[in-house]
Amino acid sequence: MRISCRICRRVGASVCGREKCAFRRKPYPPGIHGKGKKRRREGSEFSTQLRDKQVVRFSYGISESQFRAYVMKSLAGRGGNVVQSLISLLEMRLDNVVYRLGFAPSRALARQLVSHGHITVGARKVFVPSYQVKIGQVIAIAARSQSKGAFQNLDITIQKQKIPEWLSLEPIRREGTIVSLPKVEDVVRSYNIKSIIEYYSK
Repeated sequence: MRISCRICRRVGASVCGREKCAFRRKPYPPGIHGKGKKRRREGSEFSTQLRDKQVVRFSYGISESQFRAYVMKSLAGRGGNVVQSLISLLEMRLDNVVYRLGFAPSRALARQLVSHGHITVGARKVFVPSYQVKIGQVIAIAARSQSKGAFQNLDITIQKQKIPEWLSLEPIRREGTIVSLPKVEDVVRSYNIKSIIEYYSK
């Protein structure tokens, strides 16, 4: 799912993954012009929940049905932390891990790399971007793919990416390991994950 900067401006957050996102220059909805109209009106509780849901869904580049399935699975968990469960399902998608490790500058490109067979999990190629990785698994760039054009600027991409604590990276070997579950506080920035859960719980 390729996200346009128009969507970023509509939801009020940069969700396209581009370094030069138009929202950074025009932090107001499309169709509105001028600095005097940059402020957004406070909406209803429902509109806030909807906005937060859209920010997360577009950030991870997943469909409405996929996102709903993740929320429902989290809600169905017995005795667990629903917020932590949802964050884990989103963050431990293979395409997201490839992005978090700095193997791709955006989640959109990370999805393409997985789909085209450039990424391995435990030395085995995985072609499904939504594949759920597990603690202890090693994610790497396939040996035959490391010379491909998609990885020409890999050293620069890795340097730009801040690797989260739940991942470890071996840049020389072009591989990373899942060392723990992602923490909610390390992921959530521009949205309220609890309001998203409330949106689907109604």
